[in-house]
Amino acid sequence: MGRRSERLSRQGALAGDAGEGDVIQVVSRAFDVLRCFEGHEARLGNLEISNRCGLPRSTVSRLTHTLTRMGQLVYLPRDQKYRIGPSAVAMSASMMKGAQLRSMIRQRLQEVAEQLPGTVGFVVPDRFHLVYLQFARSASALGLHEGTGSRISMASTAAGAAYTAALSPEVGDAYIAEMEREAPEAAKILRPRIEANRQSLHERGYVTACGLWSPHINGLAVPIWSPQYQTFVVVTIGLLSAMYDEQRLHAEVAPVMVALGRSLGSLMEGAEGDAFNNRISRKPVAMAVHNNNKPINSEGVDELEAGTRRARPARSLRAGDGRR
Repeated sequence: MGRRSERLSRQGALAGDAGEGDVIQVVSRAFDVLRCFEGHEARLGNLEISNRCGLPRSTVSRLTHTLTRMGQLVYLPRDQKYRIGPSAVAMSASMMKGAQLRSMIRQRLQEVAEQLPGTVGFVVPDRFHLVYLQFARSASALGLHEGTGSRISMASTAAGAAYTAALSPEVGDAYIAEMEREAPEAAKILRPRIEANRQSLHERGYVTACGLWSPHINGLAVPIWSPQYQTFVVVTIGLLSAMYDEQRLHAEVAPVMVALGRSLGSLMEGAEGDAFNNRISRKPVAMAVHNNNKPINSEGVDELEAGTRRARPARSLRAGDGRR
């Protein structure tokens, strides 16, 4: 593997390449433009995109023209605005192949949502945000209504705290340094908490954030190494602070979420090993729940996927590719 390939394999080049001269700015800016469109129905003009990206309007105009020619954006003459185009949708859909894996992940999230009255999410990093790939909530869930495709802050959420704490110190510090240059207000929130978050992850296997994103919401999150994405993904839950204070998060929520993280880690390792294409053995999986000591059974789960291999905790992962 060449040097450039090695760099790109380290944490998906999210933080380790900050400031290196081999980044093609026009490509980076094109993706910045696409990130402005949160949700398939979002419609934005060049001025709005310019304000969101912090790029000159003339630059945005050239980028939107090119992206429209490529099918990544569609121009709406009546509104004089753009929206996400068919090529971008198709590219996104191709990344979400593996319906069986997604279904199993969502099933595990729903099992936890039926035990705890909050929103449970499976999120992936996207620069200084995270994006929900899957979510579940119980009918009695209150206060948090994120859905698939929603973007949340890296700096002010439990999921962001868990993700950045899971990075090796070298990669994590470079990531925060990049955030200080491009999103300084977010960095002011994250940097003072990074060492405490790392310690919590090392000692407990999870990270909490109480009242940070909203005074009414307390969150807990567990990072998981993803062989598919070559970075950490995060399973997270948000609950009303009036119902779940920090002590109750540690006592009742943490055991369930850590078990969920291990379960999803096994699923993703099995998917990487092609275990999902055959050997489906319809065997229930037991996941201990702290508050009633009864197992949660997941029907329709591969025996290999379910627990013959234990997911690696974040603190034991190797540092060569940004993992600890």
